[in-house]
Amino acid sequence: MDHRTEILDLRTALAVLRETPGQLIETNVAVDPAAELSGVYRYVGAGGTVMRPTTVDGPAMLFHNVKSHPEASVAIGVLASRARVANLFGCKKEELGWLVQSCASNPMQPIVVEGPAPCQEEVHLATEPDFDLNKLIPAPTNTPVDAGPYITLGMCYATHPDTGLSDVTIHRMCIQGKDELSIFLQPGSRHIGAMAERATELGQPLPISVSIGVDPAIEVLSCFEPPTTPLGFNELSIAGALRQRPVELVHCVSVQEHAIANAEYVIEGEILPGSNHVVEDQNTHTGYAMPEFPGYNGPASHVCWLLKVKAVTHRKNPIMQTCIGPSEEHVNMAGIPTEASILGMIHKALPGKVVNCYAHRAGGGKYMAVLQCKKTVPTDEGKQRQAALLAFSAFPELKHVILVDEDVDIFDPNDVLWAMNTRFQGDRDIITIPGVRCHPLDPSSNPAYSPSILDIGISCKTIFDCTVPFPLRDHFRRAPFLEVDPERWLHG
Repeated sequence: MDHRTEILDLRTALAVLRETPGQLIETNVAVDPAAELSGVYRYVGAGGTVMRPTTVDGPAMLFHNVKSHPEASVAIGVLASRARVANLFGCKKEELGWLVQSCASNPMQPIVVEGPAPCQEEVHLATEPDFDLNKLIPAPTNTPVDAGPYITLGMCYATHPDTGLSDVTIHRMCIQGKDELSIFLQPGSRHIGAMAERATELGQPLPISVSIGVDPAIEVLSCFEPPTTPLGFNELSIAGALRQRPVELVHCVSVQEHAIANAEYVIEGEILPGSNHVVEDQNTHTGYAMPEFPGYNGPASHVCWLLKVKAVTHRKNPIMQTCIGPSEEHVNMAGIPTEASILGMIHKALPGKVVNCYAHRAGGGKYMAVLQCKKTVPTDEGKQRQAALLAFSAFPELKHVILVDEDVDIFDPNDVLWAMNTRFQGDRDIITIPGVRCHPLDPSSNPAYSPSILDIGISCKTIFDCTVPFPLRDHFRRAPFLEVDPERWLHG
């Protein structure tokens, strides 16, 4: 069923999952958000790069009995299945990259509606004597050694102090006090980081809203990065294109900014100028932040920014939404926009030569892409490698590209490995590009790993060409089987 236009927010998305067998588990068994909740979901459906045993493509979960938060529920795993994301987006799972690429090319800008909005049914101001983020928000920790309770699916919305252009991105935020959050902004990367840096140069705070529990389309499509969405591109416009109606924003109650009107929670505040020296694990001293998408515990940062909270608003009986850092949710949030960016760039330069792209879960949606290539004439030979170079340009954090032919299912790792074993020779089909900036969270991208690596985050980007050379294509025909409809035998 095409749910593209009927989903308005997290609640309508959960309603769709309730109607889809095997896609949502709801429980009234008491759960502690401190490590226990994520510990449960690790087995139920986390997948991704989570340490085994874990379940891949398991159901989402909704916990209704959360310790110390009697009025709230916590949702996890809403995006932890590619098929589930496709269902919520109204397409097949193989079509996600192309659909999202089309939406990015035809954006629909958000609009501002008059409040109070659903996200403002209840308002808590930081000036109130009993205001406390820990009591208001059931933010989980992923593991017992996390720096603290984390907001992992907060849609951070801010406006550039010079241009007036707004943007939405996701950043990890740790509760540090009753009205303080640390927010990690990768230097020189995502858009809100550039806004905070410019605000500091001007000696002024950066107003910001953090919307939690929103339409899943917003969560996935906010993860686009340059060059597809340069500074000043509002990714809410891509979600608007997908839903075929603009995302609705509302004026915040305590700062000069907007928030997503249909969110479950909104945190309003300011990133303080020059505050990028916050120690992330200042309350626990574990040395760790939280599990990151490559599957390892990330080190606690000493250069987080300070977000001073002015207010928290939320719906009645709000639903906190969270994810496990290295779970399949990250694969889909990072990977589907990656696929769209790669397909868009390659289509412009080499139309028709790449059929599809999959940002593989083993790379957390960032490190590895599999390209399904099409060769129809002799001069197509070599264009598959050009496509791989374009993929690195479309998504700079990409480390490995695997090239396969049309007859290989890129979403089946066994089929991809079959192509590598029967259509690949290491001495001729590996192309390496050493000394290129990739991603600092790859633990092998470190001078301690190899003297060839000059700095943390430098990698050797590698192409694995597992396509058949065009002149030999007739020698690599897969064994043909008679096409039949098995339903006759299965249900006859």
